[in-house]
Amino acid sequence: MSAPSIFDDRMLSLGLARVAEQAAIASAKLVGRGDEKAADQAAVNAMREQLNLLDIAGVVVIGEGERDEAPMLYIGEEVGTGNGPAVDIALDPLEGTTLTAKDMPNALTVISMGPRGSMLHAPDVYMDKLAIGPGFEEGVVSLEMTPRERVEALAKAKGCNPDDITVCILERPRHEEMIGQVRETGAAIRLITDGDVAGVMHCAEAHLTGIDMYMGSGGAPEGVLAASALKCMGGQIQGRLLFRNDDERGRAAKAGITDLDKIYTRDEMVTEHVIFAATGVTGGTLLPGIKREVGYLTTETLLMRSKTGSVRRMIYRNPTKPRG
Repeated sequence: MSAPSIFDDRMLSLGLARVAEQAAIASAKLVGRGDEKAADQAAVNAMREQLNLLDIAGVVVIGEGERDEAPMLYIGEEVGTGNGPAVDIALDPLEGTTLTAKDMPNALTVISMGPRGSMLHAPDVYMDKLAIGPGFEEGVVSLEMTPRERVEALAKAKGCNPDDITVCILERPRHEEMIGQVRETGAAIRLITDGDVAGVMHCAEAHLTGIDMYMGSGGAPEGVLAASALKCMGGQIQGRLLFRNDDERGRAAKAGITDLDKIYTRDEMVTEHVIFAATGVTGGTLLPGIKREVGYLTTETLLMRSKTGSVRRMIYRNPTKPRG
């Protein structure tokens, strides 16, 4: 009997959690070892192996580059047994390779899955991003606003002063002017060195993380992953692709994107219900890191379904040696 062709998010969710868990466990031995490439490759290999055990006809639409860059999980790669529903997969086998190599906070393994055609096929270019958490009117902040206007608009919507707002920004030279404008409002800034999927996710749990807004440019694929997370957690994200040359504009054309100036909302980047899983590799605000004990590794995974709004935290104690 063939597997059902419908996207059964409930049945697939635990399998997706295991994909994220195994990628994290595979990279655990490389935390703090200074080898970014080896950590990333270990996570990639484990994630591919686990995906190929699932009864899906999966295509990686957000991955780690084009086919000629394999053995990474490349855009367009087919995964799964081929016997189940047709699905889109967005993934970052190890978000924060540098964070892992240096044993710095907030490295995660991240993966999202939705029905075929449900995710923006974002090319590997930069994206200007702006995100806030749930509970606000649509469009209360916009990419068309200046950084100062965004802070002031969000403060007004929250009924507080701008100096009560905290903004998360990726620490890069290209953001120096933005950082200056935000600080002029009196708002606080939490600078991060890497990991802007986690940065966006922080906005959805401001009461826990202290982050009210994320802004700045980073990878477009990570923008789609972040939109998947907010689809489950609640919150708003806007993204606009940024192109530096004709080669990058060509990538957009190859992905079927014709309006190069379009501002995408969350529900335009992710058009249908999805499932999302992330496992902590190094400790952070969202998830604890992998805990090593004699004979065991313990992970914690965030597993979410946008259809139900469920957010599940799963602790997995995994023996490192076969039991006799």
